[in-house]
Amino acid sequence: MISNPKSEVILASSSQSRVKLLTDAGLEFDHVAPNVDEEEVKLSLQAAGASAAGTAVALAELKALRISRECPEHYIIGADQMLECGGIWFDKPVDMTHARAHLSALRGKTHTLQNAVCVAKGNAIIWHHVNEANLSVRKFSDEFLDSYLEASGPDILHSVGAYQLEAQGAQLFNKVEGDFFSILGLPLLPLLDFLRGHRIVLP
Repeated sequence: MISNPKSEVILASSSQSRVKLLTDAGLEFDHVAPNVDEEEVKLSLQAAGASAAGTAVALAELKALRISRECPEHYIIGADQMLECGGIWFDKPVDMTHARAHLSALRGKTHTLQNAVCVAKGNAIIWHHVNEANLSVRKFSDEFLDSYLEASGPDILHSVGAYQLEAQGAQLFNKVEGDFFSILGLPLLPLLDFLRGHRIVLP
């Protein structure tokens, strides 16, 4: 957990992509990993018939509430992202072999990213937002896949789907529909609008 946070805003995430998005936007915040067993939660929700979007929201809220219990006076941001393709949920690949398998499975298909963000305060969710993006992966060659994996390296293991749209991952797609920031891992613009409404960001 976090002790003596310097900001009234805490990001409940260890995602470097989310940290970078908020930092680049000029937000002052602390961040801490919420230590949520995401895999167990996903399996439980999937067994109960939850949708990918509902699971993204549930995980985002769980992360935020986990930190809010320790820091009830702060605004806690939780976020999550679910990738669904043909009814199958994809997680972050555990190694480069899995990254290759994920990209091969997505090749030539359109998949959906469900993106959720929420804010907790006083151990209660006070706001949340969810949106989706549809990404069409082109029928790239095996030679391109080899080149992409070698050039990108293990950084792609931090991304569900094993791609980074802001880098060479852009070459994987022939069509992208959705909010760019959300695809990177955080619905930034709705979140900033909420923060402006609470004068955490200047209106």
